[in-house]
Amino acid sequence: QVQLVESGGGLVQAGGSLRLSCAVSGNIFSINAMRWYRQAPGTQRELVAGITTGEITNYADSVKGRFTISRENANAKNTVYLQMNNLKPADTAVYICNVVIYVNPNRNDNYWGQGTQVTVSS
Repeated sequence: QVQLVESGGGLVQAGGSLRLSCAVSGNIFSINAMRWYRQAPGTQRELVAGITTGEITNYADSVKGRFTISRENANAKNTVYLQMNNLKPADTAVYICNVVIYVNPNRNDNYWGQGTQVTVSS
């Protein structure tokens, strides 16, 4: 069984910063891509940022230059972070962690966190 536990969301004023974390635990052989999505009320879930095993990153145009995704996969710690700077009210959403995990060498599955609310006030 695999668990994803997110933390770091909250209420912040425009221009402020937050750092989200998503800790992965359980039956893990290896971890492939790690991503952050977000979903605001009445909108579709959108990809915010992703990072590969080789630490190649990609970002939505709306967050480039403001958000930074990183990962830590060492010493039994598997965590993906999202540093969010210069936050805007348009960034308000539930942020959801997504991880592609190999539970054995031949099988990988997509896992989702429960989401953490980020609210940016103007």
